[in-house]
Amino acid sequence: MFRSLVALSALAAVSGYSVSPRAAVGSAARRSAVAPNSARVAMAAADDFVPDMERRVIMNALLVGATAVPGLWLAGGYAYFFLPPGGAGSGGGTVARDALGDEVTVEKWLATHAAGERKLVEGLKGDATYLIVTPEKKIQDYALNAVCTHLGCVVPWNVNAQKFLCPCHGSQYDATGKVVRGPAPLSLALAHVNQDSGKVVLSTWTETDFRTGLNPWWK
Repeated sequence: MFRSLVALSALAAVSGYSVSPRAAVGSAARRSAVAPNSARVAMAAADDFVPDMERRVIMNALLVGATAVPGLWLAGGYAYFFLPPGGAGSGGGTVARDALGDEVTVEKWLATHAAGERKLVEGLKGDATYLIVTPEKKIQDYALNAVCTHLGCVVPWNVNAQKFLCPCHGSQYDATGKVVRGPAPLSLALAHVNQDSGKVVLSTWTETDFRTGLNPWWK
């Protein structure tokens, strides 16, 4: 009898042991099946993500700002390049500046320059420009752009010849800047000379060229 009970107990233990692995395998299989499904759900949720309106507005603002700042910086530098240097007079002209970059005053200019002299200053658009001292020891009411109308060389004043003689290709201009010998096709450009608080102010000459009777070519 006792032996029969022991045998039954052993059989029951063996039967329980044999069932447990099958249950463990089934549980693991179910977990393995659930894991890929969860991963696929997470990936699908990530693919379907769309930022809300507030985030889209912020992202668009950042994109516009990132492209606008360099563009404005380049545009500002480009515009500044074409602005004429030097201060402006109250009438909208440009204050002449000497070789040191200082503003030219009538008093100082006449104190340091003799009658009949033609000396360079920085004028309209930064171009080299001649101020003329008259025999009466006054600053002439017009100035001459020193840029040759042939190929753009700066034309020096020759005291002995009493002409502006271009060293590049031999063009010549008389004391008023009128062309008298080519290859330069046109006379030197004129500018008005005025005074503003004692400073020499240059402005664009828009009237008829008194040397030729023609409309100014530099307008």
